[in-house]
Amino acid sequence: MINKALTAVSEVENAYHTWKTRPLASRKESIVRIKEKLLAHSEKYAKAITTDMNKPLAQSLAEVKKCATLCDYYLTHIDDFLRPQPLQSSWTESYVRLDPLGVLLAVMPWNFPFWQVFRVAIPNLLLGNVLVVKHASNVPTAAALLEEIFLDESLGFPIYKNLSLPSQYVEEIIAHPAIKGVTLTGSEPAGRSVAQCAGKHLKKSVLELGGSAAFIVCEDADLTKAVTTAVNARMQNAGQSCIAGKRILVQESIAQSFIEAFTEKVKRLKQGDKYDLNTEIGAMAREDLAIEIEEMVNQSLAEGATLRCGGKRTGAFYTPTVLTDVTPTMRVFREETFGPVAVITTFRDFEEAIALSNQSDFGLGVAIFSQNVDFVKSKAPRFDEGAVYINEMLISDPHLPFGGIKNSGYGRELSYFGVWEFANIKTVVVK
Repeated sequence: MINKALTAVSEVENAYHTWKTRPLASRKESIVRIKEKLLAHSEKYAKAITTDMNKPLAQSLAEVKKCATLCDYYLTHIDDFLRPQPLQSSWTESYVRLDPLGVLLAVMPWNFPFWQVFRVAIPNLLLGNVLVVKHASNVPTAAALLEEIFLDESLGFPIYKNLSLPSQYVEEIIAHPAIKGVTLTGSEPAGRSVAQCAGKHLKKSVLELGGSAAFIVCEDADLTKAVTTAVNARMQNAGQSCIAGKRILVQESIAQSFIEAFTEKVKRLKQGDKYDLNTEIGAMAREDLAIEIEEMVNQSLAEGATLRCGGKRTGAFYTPTVLTDVTPTMRVFREETFGPVAVITTFRDFEEAIALSNQSDFGLGVAIFSQNVDFVKSKAPRFDEGAVYINEMLISDPHLPFGGIKNSGYGRELSYFGVWEFANIKTVVVK
């Protein structure tokens, strides 16, 4: 198994030396063909995602189409991103250019099996890098299809290869001389392990880890908009998203109204066949994940939280759940709840909201709902987060850098930052 993976690394390394020398226009043509596959077979790919990890089909389709949108974004902007940047200096001429590094290892998660890969792969392939991917073991169909998508037969060489091997072999892959960088989206323990290994071998790493984002609703917020957005932010993908609004902080003066409206909307989420395009929430990816969520909820109920709805598990399906009277000492507040569980905590004033939001080991992002936008913007520096979204849920968008601080990891994906992370930022000087 490991020998096959190492052979794949060598094959991609050989391909890199040809790929990096191809004109940017040629590399763009390959990405166009990849995008065309996505659009031509979007239903096939979406059904694979749904089959692998139970995501409702409508959400899987949206994920595939978002990947095509990302391709369009980079195809439109990559020429500007890679254009040499002149810098003023004492020399006759000086500029910075971005060159590729080589083979990258991407360790990818199951919750967005296409999107997470594409947001790493597309900017790096256009830069001139190539990839080997160790995907999550519970999305084998999606992983196999991804390799097919990135196979451009007109090239005659692979720019993307799957590594079908257990996690225990990741260190051996990182240690391979051909690997010039590693990116991981996953859990905090996995991130620590990869960071340690990458550091040992002096390899650049980017880590996109967990999150416990606060979703702050101020008393002057548009309540209808805040409720609707909060339900989507918390419950999409059965709550299995690092940027989900996991800790809902509501100002005391509107707490009752918000809780009633939010709970009713959660109760009305359409459950059912995961292949039905009308289904809004389905089972979690695995039963063990649902059991873990069940344990977290039960522990918090024992500690004094109030169950407003849900709280029941059938196999991998966990009923959309709302907990109120949640305090910062409870497990569902302190830890990442990776499932369809909304926890609601009240605050007196904005200073307390900031303190509660920052009372987390994670720092991926925060969403704040208020009609006093200028005031909230002035407080943005106070939040220990990688992103502050005002009157919108946290979203990964190709136009914007994505990543966190603290235990949410380091480095950035998307936008031009996603090109720079694994680039040789090369200074050129002419006397």
